[in-house]
Amino acid sequence: MAGDRRTVRRWAMGAGIALTVAVTGCSNGGNASGIASGVASKAASAVSSAGTRIGGAASSAAAQAPAAVASASAAAQAKLAAVKGGVNAKGEVRLGSLKEESDGRRTVEVTAANKADAAKSFAVQVNFRDGGGNLLDTVVVTVADVAAGKSGTATARSNRTLSGEVKTEVGRALRY
Repeated sequence: MAGDRRTVRRWAMGAGIALTVAVTGCSNGGNASGIASGVASKAASAVSSAGTRIGGAASSAAAQAPAAVASASAAAQAKLAAVKGGVNAKGEVRLGSLKEESDGRRTVEVTAANKADAAKSFAVQVNFRDGGGNLLDTVVVTVADVAAGKSGTATARSNRTLSGEVKTEVGRALRY
């Protein structure tokens, strides 16, 4: 059974790496969003297929977790790849306290400080990690139309129920 779980992890990791390479390799001249979505769909399908092949050896939840993370990572990469003319703004973004909603999903307030001299928007990738640093989920939120010299907020919400110790971090932040 442990070998079967390792197989699922390897499939998920391989799909995630392939997806990251494919998405970050998109040029601005093509339809990055469409390409990324297609790659994401194929990666999620491959991971899901790997989970199906191991049959009943691993629990359904354990088999679905890597697929969910791979799918969330693909969606986040696609959203960030679709941002045109974005500049690194990770230092301009901070996260509030993590909260658990009644449905088990986690939320965190994202605050972006616009240090530019014109109104800007921010695309912020928020990673949800367990106590060991393993990626549980990732989302991208938009903090839209922040006035020059002001701050704006948005709420990042996990895609699924997360249990146990959960920490958040800013994965990437783009100002555009």
